[in-house]
Amino acid sequence: MSAATAVFRNPVHVFRFICGFDAVTRLATIYSRAAVGMEAPLVRVEVHIAGGLPGMTIVGLPETAVREARDRVRAALQSSGFTIPPSRITINLAPADLPKQGSRFDLAIALGILQASGAIEFTPEQFECMAELGLDGSVRGVAGLLPAARACLAAGRRLLIGPDAVDEIRLLPELRIGTGAQLLDLSASLQGERPWPALPAPLRSEPRSVGDLADVRGQLAAKRALEIAAAGGHNLLMFGPPGCGKTMLARRLPGLLPALTATEALELACVESLSPEGFDARRYGWRPVRSPHHTASVAAVIGGGGPRLVPGDASRASYGALILDEMAEFPRGVLEALREPLETGEIHLSRMAHKAVFPARFQLLATLNPCPCGYLGDALRSCRCTQDQVRRYRAKLSGPLLDRIDLQVCVPRLPGEDLMQAPAGEPSVAVAIRVAAARERMQRRQGDINARLDPARGDSALQLAKADRAFLHAAIEKLQISARGLNRILLVARTVADLAGADQIQREHLAEALGFRQFERAA
Repeated sequence: MSAATAVFRNPVHVFRFICGFDAVTRLATIYSRAAVGMEAPLVRVEVHIAGGLPGMTIVGLPETAVREARDRVRAALQSSGFTIPPSRITINLAPADLPKQGSRFDLAIALGILQASGAIEFTPEQFECMAELGLDGSVRGVAGLLPAARACLAAGRRLLIGPDAVDEIRLLPELRIGTGAQLLDLSASLQGERPWPALPAPLRSEPRSVGDLADVRGQLAAKRALEIAAAGGHNLLMFGPPGCGKTMLARRLPGLLPALTATEALELACVESLSPEGFDARRYGWRPVRSPHHTASVAAVIGGGGPRLVPGDASRASYGALILDEMAEFPRGVLEALREPLETGEIHLSRMAHKAVFPARFQLLATLNPCPCGYLGDALRSCRCTQDQVRRYRAKLSGPLLDRIDLQVCVPRLPGEDLMQAPAGEPSVAVAIRVAAARERMQRRQGDINARLDPARGDSALQLAKADRAFLHAAIEKLQISARGLNRILLVARTVADLAGADQIQREHLAEALGFRQFERAA
């Protein structure tokens, strides 16, 4: 009897052989990235193959979609013709204290198993993987790729993605991309057996149709307020009876604004990449306009939601407009949640172990009826509301929130005859030229728009002559405006001066800025 036969007559030795306890331990590390707001921290997908009962375990705070990767990866490998080693496979997503969500780690797990088992050989340190696997071995794109792509570019690695995600990544032309329709094709390219497939031509941004300001007849005060808001990036509240043109005016703001800078467009694309709808290359470079319904929740407007923190309308409106139509109909919690973003330009979300920061550099354009029925002060229809109803209705807008709205203008109803005889208004193109010139003055002077200046720093552009300072303080005392409201009036006056081409704020600029605090006086 041979020695080998004697060994396998021992039941313990047979069990150890079947279970693979005598197998050589193998380890592979593949790079991927998690999604934490606008950040994409590096995740090391460590695959350990050793003796033990056959099985696959994923550790490192994986959530449901990550744990389900075991079944997706197993089916994808088998459909691609690879053999899964009959051993104990342990997958660690490091750092272990960082929560992991989504299906973005599928490709990294599969390549880690193939590398550790010796089925393929490549240099993992040169690549990062961000793709989902189908049960048939297909490679698919995942949400939130653009922030991870920016981090991958900074690290100097090639990013492996699904072919349906190429349009989004093409916004970073310096980034090296690797893709393949099937896991088998991608594996062959990794080993140099075939070249990387050519990338399709990028989608071009489609032209955008924006309403013209000339369509709005009359309402000269509201148009002037909209021009000032566009030039300085100020928040605007328009109040008046139903049907007077408030919403129509608000939706024409994008036609007055200059084109996004490359940095702004890329940051906005990153936000859209993380949103539930995903990035649309055909809208790249558009000034966003978000108009949530008044039944929207705090999570829908501010952000958050389920296990994956996603940006809300406030973040997706960055460098554009957030329109709150019938502002008083929104839940008070939604309105109060906007106070901090209006001041800081950022939204900080915290949900248990999840924390994220999103940009929120939006302009708030709000419309409001003067009372619940909408006809308080209307010359054509009488109001049906009691004083108590009007008081409760307006109390939905807190003082701190109104302080952050720089321009408050009444939009009255025009009689039908006046409306028909009113000449066509100034076109958006003419107003946009003045807005662009004013913004150019701001950029040369301080490198940003006026709404983001801090008057507390004592900027010389906000200094007043002694007589003008006395005039302003007298007006503040009479109107009982807070310190924050005073700062906002100074910023609006600075914008009025920029539109007029003046180097210093003068009394007429202050008077016009004070004239746009109409809702506080009406209340």
